[in-house]
Amino acid sequence: MTSAVQSPYSSEQVAAWLRGLLTIAWADGDFDAQERELITSITQDELAGGVNLESFDAIEPEELAAVLGEGTPLAENFLRTAVMVAIADGTYSKSEDYLLHQLCIALGEPENILGALRHTLENGKQAAIAIPTQPSKPQLDPLHPLRDWLDGLDIEDPRVARFLCKMIPSQCPFERDITLFGRKIVHIPPLCKINPLYEQMVGLRFRALSYLADDCGEDISPYI
Repeated sequence: MTSAVQSPYSSEQVAAWLRGLLTIAWADGDFDAQERELITSITQDELAGGVNLESFDAIEPEELAAVLGEGTPLAENFLRTAVMVAIADGTYSKSEDYLLHQLCIALGEPENILGALRHTLENGKQAAIAIPTQPSKPQLDPLHPLRDWLDGLDIEDPRVARFLCKMIPSQCPFERDITLFGRKIVHIPPLCKINPLYEQMVGLRFRALSYLADDCGEDISPYI
């Protein structure tokens, strides 16, 4: 798929960006059939020749830094999308945290941006923020700096915008019960209730859709 909009990024930079996001998505190795089909579709559409998931060549942080640069706006925007991809399913694993840490170092970005995330989504377990409050005191949000940082992402390339529209769910997945032999063993709440950065993800997806529709003149009905 092509677009009439001139991207400020080279094809090499976008290819490295998307490989980096796929490396994050692949970090925990937890892919069901539907997710594998989604990733295959993304790589075939946005990366020339597609990617064989059985022999996917994950990009190393140093290789990514050589293409995106260190301490550049491009590197920072990549890291914003990388964090979004890491938490898209409402979990944050040790493998994802380690990789993001290495990427921050290689790209010359402050590693402390991951601090609040580590305290709210740990060990791959779904968790929501629980902040004790008192009626006389305003509620504090430890993720506020991270939210502001994520909201600063610039959407400037149609291939990256399409990737985000495909990776971020179009609606909050329904809550459901897991039963075994007729007995409920666990209740899974909707993703929007367990992911404290869900609003940032929805906002990013909306901005990506608006960019494709308004700036690129593309038909966004496949993503809705």
